[in-house]
Amino acid sequence: MKRPHTDLKLWQEAMRLAEDVYTLTNTFPKAETYGLISQTRRAGVSVPSNIAEGAARGSKKEFIQFLMIARGSLSELDTQLELARRLGFIARESSVHKQIDDVFGLLNGLLNSLKRSGTG
Repeated sequence: MKRPHTDLKLWQEAMRLAEDVYTLTNTFPKAETYGLISQTRRAGVSVPSNIAEGAARGSKKEFIQFLMIARGSLSELDTQLELARRLGFIARESSVHKQIDDVFGLLNGLLNSLKRSGTG
C-alpha cells in the first residue's frame, strides 16, 4: 500500500536533509554525542516524521498543524547548526544550510496552498 507522504517532494527533500544531518554530525567532537549531536539529529528526523504523520491524518487542519511542527523543528535544526558553526564544528556554509532553505521554501509553499484551499 502506497503511503500518502512518499509522493510529496517536501517529504523527499526532508528525508535527504535528515540523512545529511546524520553524515554531518558524524564529524562533530565525540564529547557532543549526548549534546549537540543528539539534539541536531532529533530535530533533523522530526522534520520528515511530522510531514509524514500530518499527511496520514484525516484532515487538512491536522496536516497544517503537523507541517507547522515540522517548520518549528526545521528552525530548531537551523539554530543548532548555527551554534555548531560558531563553535567551529562545521564550515561557514555547508550544503545542509542550502537544504534547510530549500525545505523551508517547499514547506511554506505547501502550507500556503493548504491554507488558501481552506481547511476541513
